[in-house]
Amino acid sequence: VQLQASGGGLVQTGGSLRLSCAASGSIFRVDDMGWYRQPPGQPRALVAAITSAGTTNYADSVKGRFTISRGNGKNTVLLQMNNLKPEDTDVYYCNAELSTYSGDAVHNYWGQGTLVTVSS
Repeated sequence: VQLQASGGGLVQTGGSLRLSCAASGSIFRVDDMGWYRQPPGQPRALVAAITSAGTTNYADSVKGRFTISRGNGKNTVLLQMNNLKPEDTDVYYCNAELSTYSGDAVHNYWGQGTLVTVSS
């Protein structure tokens, strides 16, 4: 199983970016998906998450600016980031909780990080 993330980059304050992450491989079912960020020397922290039913959860710092959604194939998670601020600068990681076969327990998978840089 692989999670491939894309969409990071450099943007000015007030700009927008869209992160995308697709899970591929031998997958039976994908449950929750989400995006996390990890400041240097600190643990990963939730940015936004979405369940398979579409229920969303956001960090207070991004509410009203970021929108998380699932792609049409349900194995993809998107993060639309609007009105970006310099404090949003970080490496963002996608996450998926999924099972690889019927009856399998749900396991946690991480994609590679994608760097978001917001210039002032």
